[in-house]
Amino acid sequence: MAVYVALLHSIVLGAGRRVVMADLKAMAEELGFKNTRTLVATGNLLFECEKQPIASIEAKLEAGFAATFGKHVDIIVRDADTWLKLAENNPFLDGIGSEVIVRVMRQPLELEVLETLARYRRDERMAVVDGDLWIDFGLKASETKMLPALTTKRLGVGTMRNWNTVRGLAEMVGRDERAST
Repeated sequence: MAVYVALLHSIVLGAGRRVVMADLKAMAEELGFKNTRTLVATGNLLFECEKQPIASIEAKLEAGFAATFGKHVDIIVRDADTWLKLAENNPFLDGIGSEVIVRVMRQPLELEVLETLARYRRDERMAVVDGDLWIDFGLKASETKMLPALTTKRLGVGTMRNWNTVRGLAEMVGRDERAST
């Protein structure tokens, strides 16, 4: 069995309705995924299944989510090794955990995206690492012009997680990897 991380782009189903993580786990289990776990109530799912192409897992999860919750949500999946590499390659380790984010992309970004986003930039530090966009907002992520610029229309399908969440998922993946060896 292989370990995977799935990131939901949104867990908001409509006015006042959010996906409950227990329901998300149950949906994944109904799809045949094993040892499902979540981290914080923001749509982070870990599970095990037979090794298979990432795109097929994403499609299966997205179809299952739409059938279960009545709404399409983009879901980005990474295998354990790729997730651990993402966490190891944070270019802003000196930043504050809640103010450093990564936009995990379905299709890798090119370095030129930094030029596209430059006009929204104040003091933020940005880097593209292995196709994902890292941003260190400093102390004021809530006051940035950058967040509204990070749209699917501009960048493609992706979803953001802060460094604290990335680390937490990496710790969970690392435990799973150690347990399976």
